[in-house]
Amino acid sequence: MLTLVSSLQCHILQNPDFELPPSQISPNSTVPFVQLNENNTIPGWTSQGTVQYVISGPSVPLPRNGHALLLAEDGKINQTFTANGDIKQYILTFVIAFGGLNCSANVSLVVSAPDSASEFSVKQNYSKAAWQIYGHLLGSFGNGESIDLVLESQKIDTGTNSTCWLVVDSLKLKSISPSTQGKDNLLSNGGFEFGPDFLDGFSEGVLLDSEPSLVESALQEWSPTGTIRYIDSRHYFVPEGNAAIEMISGAGIQTAKALTDGSNYDLEFMLGDANDSCKGNFTIGVEAGTSAQNFTVQSKGTGSANKYSMKFKAGSSPAPISFQSYTMVQNGDGVLCGPVIDGVVLRPSKGHLSYPKSNVPQALLLLVLLLCLYGI
Repeated sequence: MLTLVSSLQCHILQNPDFELPPSQISPNSTVPFVQLNENNTIPGWTSQGTVQYVISGPSVPLPRNGHALLLAEDGKINQTFTANGDIKQYILTFVIAFGGLNCSANVSLVVSAPDSASEFSVKQNYSKAAWQIYGHLLGSFGNGESIDLVLESQKIDTGTNSTCWLVVDSLKLKSISPSTQGKDNLLSNGGFEFGPDFLDGFSEGVLLDSEPSLVESALQEWSPTGTIRYIDSRHYFVPEGNAAIEMISGAGIQTAKALTDGSNYDLEFMLGDANDSCKGNFTIGVEAGTSAQNFTVQSKGTGSANKYSMKFKAGSSPAPISFQSYTMVQNGDGVLCGPVIDGVVLRPSKGHLSYPKSNVPQALLLLVLLLCLYGI
């Protein structure tokens, strides 16, 4: 059984959902936007530039009719936390939305920590809600390090006079210990159980943007190619365990594994749909080592999966293992969707004996085995 050691630190961030209001605001205020400044601060956070406290309403719908922060022109917020204990990966889950109705995607959010920074934007047709949820790996920290988490607005199209900026809400930060390989699966995190946290009260899944580096991916030991949806078993059909990957808009995932040169291996996986009304013929391409094969399933969008497998021979370099969706489809709500991958298992092929290279004839090796068996 695969052994993966994970620890979740609760309440790493102060006031992560911004429900503790600014110091200068009426408890019953219904004003949708309240300007933050040095005399009107919000607990747990420091702000610079144009940052406004947002109260959910008709002009800005927010999750759970709560509160959020709007990062306008040069808007920036930051909070410093301590990474206690051993070195762990720190993964952030957060919500972004437009700070008004009928907005266009000409602004983005930059999330940064020491030695890392990534840009996020609201994508069209990726959620039926007015907001989208993202996951992001901040980095690996520990031993009491002081980490400064920074979120700031950025204009994508500098040629427009945008007055419609992004709202940030419901941040959740967790830490994960490095994974270890078990006896039954040569792949770490083959069931995708170790990634961003799912937010309480949300049902949209977590979007993970393309990340070419395995060590910088929020999905431990895997890197997305294109934007994928990380889904949980409470709100979607998940073939095994608590989490799986939905490959949307032609996206995919990949990893690599150092294997014994010349040995044969079996790659098994579950392929299906997420029970999100995503219908059609799903075709994915699977690459393992130097072998590649396409698989097609017909989805009714009601939640089902089957197990598939393929064999391949390892070479001298780490074997690439990837799953790529060739399907572009939307469900009835106009939300991009696609095939679900889960339960990826890599094992040496049964019955395959991998001998070291030798000049000894195979017949002589067989004779030695027979002599040992009969005790001669």
